Amino acid sequence: MPARLPIWLAVFAIAAVVVGCAIPNVRHFLLRSAGWALVASDPEEPADIIVIAVDAGAPEDLEAADLVHRGISARVAVFAQAPDPLQPEYARRGLPPSSQAPRSVRLLNALGIRVIEQIAQTPEGTDDEARILAEWCERNGFRTVIFVSTADHSRRARRILGRSMLNHRTRILVRYSPYASFHPDAWWRTRDGLRTELVEMEKLLADLLLHPLPAN
Repeated sequence: MPARLPIWLAVFAIAAVVVGCAIPNVRHFLLRSAGWALVASDPEEPADIIVIAVDAGAPEDLEAADLVHRGISARVAVFAQAPDPLQPEYARRGLPPSSQAPRSVRLLNALGIRVIEQIAQTPEGTDDEARILAEWCERNGFRTVIFVSTADHSRRARRILGRSMLNHRTRILVRYSPYASFHPDAWWRTRDGLRTELVEMEKLLADLLLHPLPAN
């Protein structure tokens, strides 16, 4: 069992944090550092395909389209959507099926992307998403894949994807969208930003404790 820190050292550490946060420049630096701790982005390079995270939205679709238009890859893949629980009610009222074309596919088509593939499975959580993606990449023989994640989830996603690819030949490069609603330089200014930072930081710290060594 590790020895406890001297009480005076613990008090000094707490006092240093309190004093630091009381100084505007230091406080701003600490808050920005906390925001960027959640965000990761690998350099752009040519890839076999671009995959959009299952929990992504319009910002990530826009980033994927931008990557295609910049010549990074000509192909985009999206995960299958979970069945809409209201689909029976839609059918009862004579409405057409809502899941015939996933929202991402419609938006990507509107943005000029024509080669869009669908990963047949719908992941339940990031670990499941990483497992499904690793198996799908292996079946298709992909060597380099760009994974477009939400900004606040990108660092944890990169860690989980890295572990999932340890026994596979595929390299996963993680990108986030500059159009994301989470801003690492100003997350504390909004209620949504505060909530996102606290939730994602807790998940990232849990992942670091469970898997302290990097995948590579």
